[in-house]
Amino acid sequence: MDNDEVKNVTTDAEPAEPKRARILEAAMRLVLAYGFSRTTMGDIASAAEMSRPALYLLFKNKAEIYRAIAEQLLDGSVAQAGVILRREGPFAERMMMMIEECLIAMMRHIAASPHGAEILDMKSRLAGDLHAAWRSRLGALVTAAVVDEARRNGVDLQARGLSAPLLSALLLDGLEGMKMRIPDPDEQRVAARGLVRVVEIAIQG
Repeated sequence: MDNDEVKNVTTDAEPAEPKRARILEAAMRLVLAYGFSRTTMGDIASAAEMSRPALYLLFKNKAEIYRAIAEQLLDGSVAQAGVILRREGPFAERMMMMIEECLIAMMRHIAASPHGAEILDMKSRLAGDLHAAWRSRLGALVTAAVVDEARRNGVDLQARGLSAPLLSALLLDGLEGMKMRIPDPDEQRVAARGLVRVVEIAIQG
């Protein structure tokens, strides 16, 4: 048995979760460097230091791996957003920190990749449902933050012809459009501050 076979036997005996994490990390690294279409299951198995049969035991194809990566990133983003938005502190500061750490930072590596456009294009085809669920969950968190801030300021949003879900949707729609229109992260931050300021003005007493 040569060294590669020994390595594969040892690796393939690992529990599924550590192995799965290693696959996703390796796949993300390869897709950022070479693109989704050029990355093969064999490439991923090699980068994850396992045999192809071991890889296929966990993922049937690249589409499943893409969805798993997307789900991992999006779930982490929502969890982090919840922690940030529930903190004490000025509304605008919490909202900007959420945008920075949960949206801009999440996209930084993809935006820097020469294959970023291809990776994002795959989102609608392979993970549109995951993105829609993420948007709904994030929207609920932003809505709750707006409700709390309006209550703290003694503001009746309905009397102003507004609602917390509407302001949340306006903010997230604006951020989504910003990502498509403004590739530079620094310029994204400037635009995001403007969007947050609009919402902040709407809920000030």
